[in-house]
Amino acid sequence: MKAAYRHTFSLRKAVPRRPPATVFDVVQDAARRFEEAGLSYGHGTSNAFDDAAFIVLEVLGLPIDSLEKRKNRRLNEAQQKAVAAAVSDRIATRKPSSYLLNKAYIQGIPFYVDERVIVPRSFIGELLYTEGGFSPPGMSGNILTVLDLCTGSGCLAILAAHIFPDARIDAVELSADALAVARRNVTESGMTARITLFEGDLFAPLQGKKYDLIITNPPYVDVEGLAALTAEHRHEPNLAFDGGTDGLDILRRIVREAPQYLTERGGLLCESGRGRTALEQAFPHLPFLWLETENSTDEVFWITRRKMEQHAPGS
Repeated sequence: MKAAYRHTFSLRKAVPRRPPATVFDVVQDAARRFEEAGLSYGHGTSNAFDDAAFIVLEVLGLPIDSLEKRKNRRLNEAQQKAVAAAVSDRIATRKPSSYLLNKAYIQGIPFYVDERVIVPRSFIGELLYTEGGFSPPGMSGNILTVLDLCTGSGCLAILAAHIFPDARIDAVELSADALAVARRNVTESGMTARITLFEGDLFAPLQGKKYDLIITNPPYVDVEGLAALTAEHRHEPNLAFDGGTDGLDILRRIVREAPQYLTERGGLLCESGRGRTALEQAFPHLPFLWLETENSTDEVFWITRRKMEQHAPGS
């Protein structure tokens, strides 16, 4: 018995211990598992590797842009367990990573999110952060008043407050649940003195107000698009997607009503998804200017009040 014990003990000692995994190791492993599980993306990341990196860096409390710098950092046992749990949750629930971590980034700025609000991901944020600053075509002077319609998490209103330091910003949201998330983000941003939140249907709470700039990322998904939403997207509020049969129910109202809420020199910056053709057919008289970003084409338009009035039927 004694000899057998010694033999077993010596075998155990001979087995080399695996070194702690590195940050890059666990990102690669998570990405492989995500691909095998057939997950979908589009909530701030566009592929398995980026989604895995987002989860790993967030769980470890590392800067979201630090993968290359921290890739050889080794994880202790507790960190590996925490990452493994988050990766398993992502696969089992098919929830967007931002919901699992209550965090989303727009232009490097973090925002709190949960399932009461759509995960923020607007091309408008990219346009506002254009190198050298956003300069609306055909508009002169400083922007002093901004309206963010369908504000959701409040991210675009907060970005606008950063970009236009002299401006006061109003933000409107129909969903009381989403507005609660926006309120938390505005408070945490330190912008409560400059951003006013309104609950209501588009322009309804804003009678008599006018703005130099209206920004909006409204619901614009048509019925076919709604039917094709992935499991990840179905965790988000349907209200944030539903644009009616052709996707234009909300967009039509915004385009028709915007001029009376714009200053004489003001303009509308609106994300419309893949609805360019349908929108131009609905408003053939309006010269929408379609803006490109690094990641989109023909999904965001700009038009000034003057252009809308000049090209109105019968003008």
